[in-house]
Amino acid sequence: MCQLATLSSIVITVLVTIYKSYINNFMKGYQMLKNTLKFLVLFSFTFFTSNVLAGTTIIEMLNKQGKESMVYSQKVVKINPGDTVLWKATDKGHNVEFIKDGVPEGVDKFKSKFNKDTEYKFTIPGIYAYWCTPHKSMGMIGFVVVGNDKSNIDAIKSIRFMGRSKKIAPELIKSL
Repeated sequence: MCQLATLSSIVITVLVTIYKSYINNFMKGYQMLKNTLKFLVLFSFTFFTSNVLAGTTIIEMLNKQGKESMVYSQKVVKINPGDTVLWKATDKGHNVEFIKDGVPEGVDKFKSKFNKDTEYKFTIPGIYAYWCTPHKSMGMIGFVVVGNDKSNIDAIKSIRFMGRSKKIAPELIKSL
């Protein structure tokens, strides 16, 4: 009987040791899984929020909208630095061109091709004035205000618009 008690004691000790080892390994695996999940969540948040928080505004280039002809679907948009504007070539014959002296300092010339969707990522705060090159005298102008920065408003007011653009620009500039 004594041998049976000793044998069962040894078996119990072995089983407890195996169980503790299993639990210990399970906890290590659980901790590693937990740390991996934390990393993935943090990485996903960091990577995806930079893209999610940076917005994209779509402006259509149109031959007609309501009673107006040769227009951008939105004449004034207000965005944050890092946001992108996508001009969609909904109708043919249009493009986007930043107006000389109508953008903040440090911004390079920008002129898209005709009949092509184009986008621009706005990183420098300020007001950007643009037009459709062949339809600028027909009133096809627009403004992007980045970061609610209006420090270049005087330069915007001094742009020499022509034709119908000359009539609509003052009201649009007031709305900035």
